Amino acid sequence: MRKNEVVTSSHSARPEAPAIRLIATDLDGTLLRDDKSLSERTVAALAAAERAGIEVFFVTGRPARWMDVVSDHVHGHGMAICANGAAVVDLHADGEFLMVRPLERPAALAVVEALRAAAPGTSFAVELTTGIHYEPHYPPFFLDPGASIATAEKLLFEEAPGAAAPVIKLLAQHPELDPDAFLATAREAAGHLASFTRSSPTALLEISGLGVSKASTLELCCAERGITAAEVAAFGDMPNDIEMLSWAGRSYAMGNAHPDVIAAATGRTTENNEDGVAVVVEQLIAEAQAVRNA
Repeated sequence: MRKNEVVTSSHSARPEAPAIRLIATDLDGTLLRDDKSLSERTVAALAAAERAGIEVFFVTGRPARWMDVVSDHVHGHGMAICANGAAVVDLHADGEFLMVRPLERPAALAVVEALRAAAPGTSFAVELTTGIHYEPHYPPFFLDPGASIATAEKLLFEEAPGAAAPVIKLLAQHPELDPDAFLATAREAAGHLASFTRSSPTALLEISGLGVSKASTLELCCAERGITAAEVAAFGDMPNDIEMLSWAGRSYAMGNAHPDVIAAATGRTTENNEDGVAVVVEQLIAEAQAVRNA
């Protein structure tokens, strides 16, 4: 397939390419439609992939407690990579944590200090394995009415190392800056302390432990299964998907994707509202069947 070719119809199996054994897909703006629903076509494509022996991983920036949008469509493995790689959860067991790759609190505090200096007006939220908490000026999370409100320094305080719930993500929001400019500023100021990315159309950054990303955690999960990058097809639409799309042997930017995502992917599909993931998954299934019948 040519670089960034838009996939609109089935293609014949390519014997030189390894068979796809795992599909890794982002959720918002990718698998989900803008109303956060899954189309019947997408549901059918995911089920067909599992029947064809292709595992499906949901790989998202969402926390585990926001996975109800796909929980009814999890098949054999039941696993999801959440919080941009900071957590692996079992959706068959009510989001039980199977792996946590935390942002250590001293590093998080250093990031807060650096961003307060580099981008005055930044407000923060702290995502723990137990829920989210945020500063007074941070846009409220209406889905989390139990959140506490305090300064980031107080939210990140713990009596002794390991005494409090792990931090899986720090969020930083700026009311005025351009989103990409905010990301560049943050990486310059504190990129040596943590991993920075974004998935929102607003100036909202998602901050994980250094080296933690969708890609690095997906690679760990694949290694446990003996699956190589060449055997993975990945889908995404925003900068937090770039490392994953660059790592996977085959990767598809959505028709609605950020320009940097389009540049990172090896292929392109239609928009999320046009079942772009299902379009490609159907082709992958047809390819696998053609190889078996050859």
